[in-house]
Amino acid sequence: MSEQVAMSESEKKKEDWMNSKWRPMMGWLYMGVCAFDFVVFPVLWSLLQAVMHVSQITQWQPLTLQGAGLFHIAMGAVLGIAAMGRTQEKLAGANNGGAPTTPPSGFTAPSTPSAGFSAPSGSFSAPASSSFGGGGFGSTPPAPATSGFSGGSGFGAPAAPTVTASGKKIVPDFDQPAI
Repeated sequence: MSEQVAMSESEKKKEDWMNSKWRPMMGWLYMGVCAFDFVVFPVLWSLLQAVMHVSQITQWQPLTLQGAGLFHIAMGAVLGIAAMGRTQEKLAGANNGGAPTTPPSGFTAPSTPSAGFSAPSGSFSAPASSSFGGGGFGSTPPAPATSGFSGGSGFGAPAAPTVTASGKKIVPDFDQPAI
């Protein structure tokens, strides 16, 4: 006898409220702490000393800078990792914020250049000819590169971009040099 309870849309929205809003809340919290510790409390501290007619006035010591500023380091790490995590979620297609992921109906994607397109001379699509190791005047020039910024298909013909099933371009991950 297992009963499945159907949840309404508002109940589902209440469940993921903390999941979708914790990053902005952390940013607002950090901004508030900094505003109070560096602006509001120093002014109030000075006013309090002036009203109390203190003979030896002292300066406000920010609470968040005690302990070598570990609070700011920790909050920087939390906010930085949160921003990086959200970027990765957006790239993966997650959308907790409620913004539409598909473009409006009147949107058309930019088209690729036609087959007659050729790169202008001196551009990055072909390597510059070198006088070193060549035959000099009257010799045949080197063949154009088959890889580089032109997409790997030669000098004038751009390669068709690789896309996912949803139509997003796939950016290749190039080999990184060993350190």
